[in-house]
Amino acid sequence: MDNKIEMYKEMVLKGEKLEKEQAMELLTVDLDELCKAADEIRKAFCDNKFDMCTIINGKSGRCSENCKYCAQAACHKTEVENYPLLSTEEILEDAKKIESQGVRRYSIVTSGKRLNAAEVDQMCECIKKLREETNLHVCGSFGLLDKEAFGKLKEAGLTRVHNNLETSRRYFPDVCTTHTFDDKIAAITAAKEAGLEVCSGGIMGIGETMEDRIDMALEVRRLGVHSVPVNMLNAIPGTPYENEPRLTTDEMRRIVAVYRFLLPDAFIRLAGGRGLMEDKGRGCMESGANAAISGDMLTTSGITVKTDFQLLVIPSSFPFHSNHEEKGLSTTPSFFVYALFADCPVTDIPENTNTVMTKNHVLIDTGNILRANIHGINITEECESRCLGKFFLE
Repeated sequence: MDNKIEMYKEMVLKGEKLEKEQAMELLTVDLDELCKAADEIRKAFCDNKFDMCTIINGKSGRCSENCKYCAQAACHKTEVENYPLLSTEEILEDAKKIESQGVRRYSIVTSGKRLNAAEVDQMCECIKKLREETNLHVCGSFGLLDKEAFGKLKEAGLTRVHNNLETSRRYFPDVCTTHTFDDKIAAITAAKEAGLEVCSGGIMGIGETMEDRIDMALEVRRLGVHSVPVNMLNAIPGTPYENEPRLTTDEMRRIVAVYRFLLPDAFIRLAGGRGLMEDKGRGCMESGANAAISGDMLTTSGITVKTDFQLLVIPSSFPFHSNHEEKGLSTTPSFFVYALFADCPVTDIPENTNTVMTKNHVLIDTGNILRANIHGINITEECESRCLGKFFLE
């Protein structure tokens, strides 16, 4: 392994923080070695936890802001659907469907600079209903709200706020002029002061430099954010970025790997644009990423939850398989535990148990079984001996 990669990996593993100049040195080292080291850091800090979430476009189009990448900006000539805030019933129906597929985190995303007071109240009622009728962690992306509004949403049951920085402070004015980078930081700070977790990252491939990407990661680190979406631009016809060249999978792998060196304990979340990659993000997941948005994005198609589960269980050295010594089934209070069994008989699985079948493998959601207090699963000794390991899905 490159001496520079090894040195910086050991620094991170000892709890030291890499600075900008050191991160910049990782831009020219061997990619495969860099990605391998990044995954070792991911394993050391995050174990096999994988955070999967889905989003719903809760309010679409007619946005007053002029973000150049966005199909929902009213100033762009796109074919996006326009509609007001969805009803609680519509959102609840979608959320229950998502929960039945095994996902635990659900985010409501709305267009516009910020929700108005009446819309905040409507969202509070919706979130209360979601918390009453599902076991989902509810997140929201509601724009540039203040501490008071965020406090109301937290009291209703919101757990996390999403607000992307999008890019570096230097490059942000080239992306949007209707609000500022400091407006973003003010909203993130207000959400944290209200007691909410924050999810904040950016979009790659909008003309920024690798230095901009590193600067954004350092800002996220300074803000104490631990859920960091990494989007790859999906160039939308009718937006100013419609002709931007698409990033390669290797470019995305390097971005993710460098981010893991800078944000060792974060959920680095593959988000928009992942479906454009030939491997659907698998290479990035082997380079330090440990979270993803599954299902459709706001205005573009995504990857189905079922496909993502199958992606996670493909046997190999895939990072979210635990060590072979970890046998059998177990659970923790905070995470579903998925156990992957290879080519073995599994019988008497209750109908409402969440399973994913591939050609030679079965993935069993043990958390779902234990939480519902369901018994009667018969896993033979032979099958248990073939347990490839476990991963934990938040």
